Amino acid sequence: MRAGRLIGLSLVAAGGALLYFGITAMESPLEAVSQTLTGRYSDQTMIYLISGSVSAVIGLAMLFKRG
Repeated sequence: MRAGRLIGLSLVAAGGALLYFGITAMESPLEAVSQTLTGRYSDQTMIYLISGSVSAVIGLAMLFKRG
């Protein structure tokens, strides 16, 4: 397996884990109260969701890149 594909697979796995933690954090009772009062999610939850999404997209691009 080429190094690029291995890194891409690792990024997809890390992105999936970060997205899982972000979605789990979104559903917590404290986060629901915070979101209700302020109208937005906490910074930590947003960091999980954004970094997970970016990591997964970059990883998928590396996996499917022809070269």
